[in-house]
Amino acid sequence: MALIEINDIHKEYVTYKQEKGFLNTFKGFFYREKQIKEAVKGISFQIEKGEMVGYIGPNGAGKSTTLKILSGILTPTSGEAHIAGIVPYQNRKQHAKKIGVVFGQRTQLWWDLPVIESFELMRYVYRIDEKTYRENMEIFTDLLELDQFSSRPVRQLSLGQRMRADIALSLLHNPDILFLDEPTIGLDVVAKQKIREFIKQINLKRQVTVILTTHDMGDIESLCNRVILIDDGLVQFDGEIEKFRHTYGKERCLVVETKEPEDIDRLVLDHGQITKREGNRIWIHFDRDQVSPTQLIPHITSQIEVVDLTIEEPSIEGIVSRVYQDKTKN
Repeated sequence: MALIEINDIHKEYVTYKQEKGFLNTFKGFFYREKQIKEAVKGISFQIEKGEMVGYIGPNGAGKSTTLKILSGILTPTSGEAHIAGIVPYQNRKQHAKKIGVVFGQRTQLWWDLPVIESFELMRYVYRIDEKTYRENMEIFTDLLELDQFSSRPVRQLSLGQRMRADIALSLLHNPDILFLDEPTIGLDVVAKQKIREFIKQINLKRQVTVILTTHDMGDIESLCNRVILIDDGLVQFDGEIEKFRHTYGKERCLVVETKEPEDIDRLVLDHGQITKREGNRIWIHFDRDQVSPTQLIPHITSQIEVVDLTIEEPSIEGIVSRVYQDKTKN
């Protein structure tokens, strides 16, 4: 039996139509037209223990709704969900002991307290024994460098420091499953790398199952061995990251800034295509299976003087568009 199983999950939200004008407002006291929005339209999948799965899609696709059902916050309109044999929305307290949750835009830390006091409070909430608590704090401090800011109030932390503390806090009680929602949003490259490495280590050493939602393809490629792509409340792709990358994420973009705008006219490309031009900047789209950035960049710099180079990864929205295009062709 898989650790996580959801079968034909649907979730509907009921809203009421609001019309402008005094008379319509008055009428609304006696009669309101009901509207039903289906956020999730029959999602099914299984996740085994120790997997790291990217659960991705555009805004409004149904990702957050699914995670809230899996974490026990929401009850589905129909369908079934089981996590380690537990129905999460029927056994919330028992389920909460088995999961850790991190939302990039929210924090579980107490804003005005030093970080370490939030950890001490969480220890009592989860009734973590002294030995487990000390062992975990030692591991987290070593991997995430918590000692650099553990005595400071949360409100004084940088975003990267807060995210490191939030992730450590979510794992303090040794959960089997970790739900991560945009864990690296707004972070710089160094902070992202530290968090990614920590998640890898926890997965490797403790077999913690990770479900990651993000718009950062770098997070997906660094951490996940499987991707579930959803849109409009339905699963559009479910498979290995390599297949996903080569099928839908092959196209990348190199943004080149030249010293002089007229230099661009002299540029000849063996691979790639200039898709956009603004002054002395150009956007070159290329297929990662045909040429690598380490091959393309020297080819460009040998012809023109380059001031700056940036590689842009494909957006989740762009990948969803390609999925639809491929389905239409088939």
